[in-house]
Amino acid sequence: MIKILARLSLLLLFGLQILVVRGQHQPIGVFDSGTGGLTVLEAMLNLDAFNNKTGKPGADGIPDFRGEHFNYLADQANMPYGNYAAEGKTDFLKEQILKCMTFLAKDTFYQKRIADRYINYQKANAKMLVVACNTATAYALNDIKNLMGPTIPVVGVIDAGCKAALRFQEKEKGTIGVFATVGTVASNGYPKALEQLGASLSMGKLSIVSQGGYGLAESIDRDWSFLADQVSKPRVDYKGPSLSNTKYPIDPALTSVYRFVSTGNSLLCEYDDKGKCTEMQLNDPVNYVRYHLVTLLEKMKKEHYALPLNTLILGCTHYPFLRDTISSVLKELYDFKDENGYRYRGVLALKVELIDPAIETAKEAYLALRNLPERSSASTGSISPQQDAFFIAVP
Repeated sequence: MIKILARLSLLLLFGLQILVVRGQHQPIGVFDSGTGGLTVLEAMLNLDAFNNKTGKPGADGIPDFRGEHFNYLADQANMPYGNYAAEGKTDFLKEQILKCMTFLAKDTFYQKRIADRYINYQKANAKMLVVACNTATAYALNDIKNLMGPTIPVVGVIDAGCKAALRFQEKEKGTIGVFATVGTVASNGYPKALEQLGASLSMGKLSIVSQGGYGLAESIDRDWSFLADQVSKPRVDYKGPSLSNTKYPIDPALTSVYRFVSTGNSLLCEYDDKGKCTEMQLNDPVNYVRYHLVTLLEKMKKEHYALPLNTLILGCTHYPFLRDTISSVLKELYDFKDENGYRYRGVLALKVELIDPAIETAKEAYLALRNLPERSSASTGSISPQQDAFFIAVP
């Protein structure tokens, strides 16, 4: 991931920059609302799960997407996608997603100003689209497929993640957790896909629990409403979980369970004259992870889940950035004891399989690519069809 971010650092400043010369085919379009989809792009660039000659499973020491190149589009203008459902604006969200897909799928002419002159550019049309955004997949995948028609395959992240989760469930039965944005959870996309795929495999009734990670992706992106680097006390424009947030409250009775990181300004508190914290705000992605995992397990306890959580789908492309933190906190919670004994061992397995849909999405994209006929790019503009490009939608 560091290599990819390093390669894309100039693009974030200047909007478009050529990265690496690759092949002579049309690009593969990769889309996300922001930079989280780079986890999917990284998985595609590093994938070696197939024999490139036969297409059959099995590494051959050769990157599966060698010779391919990519157009990555980040819709920064309309992110974060995860909050549109709560505001009743999913139709507007779909409209923006389809506009982005159209941009990737078609040749596009535009101008770029360099010093005192303009240079004409032409973007190549994508031969395949990878929707590297869980919320976009949940709300618009079928619409995207209908828009593209049969000639441009479209791969989304949800089915890929569900297939990986069910493969693990076939070995060890437990509860599948869906840890995703509030929008993705509201769409019910993961439970629907899990149940449909499970039924096709005759797996019987599945145990599923979902947790919307309100503010987590935004804190990773340093969104001011959820994280502010320079503050030292609670603020009025904060929107994340807090003692006063009625929808996402921090429960004072669970303070010893959350074990929030308090170094620096990771946790912001306001105290009364007796030294009691009267307002608490999260200001570190790690604390968002702690809040949401405890909330998830408390929900399972309250609703008396019979099977312990043993599979957790990281249903937002930002969340794998904190994979080690999530794993560490789950282990910590498994061992947490209060006056009644181990608090969560009835609902939490010793080992929880973390599912990163990015890797499975990369595999599905490769298989879709194998089914495409060879075709040359229609682009003949200043951007060679042999080059990668990164695009950002801005307000």
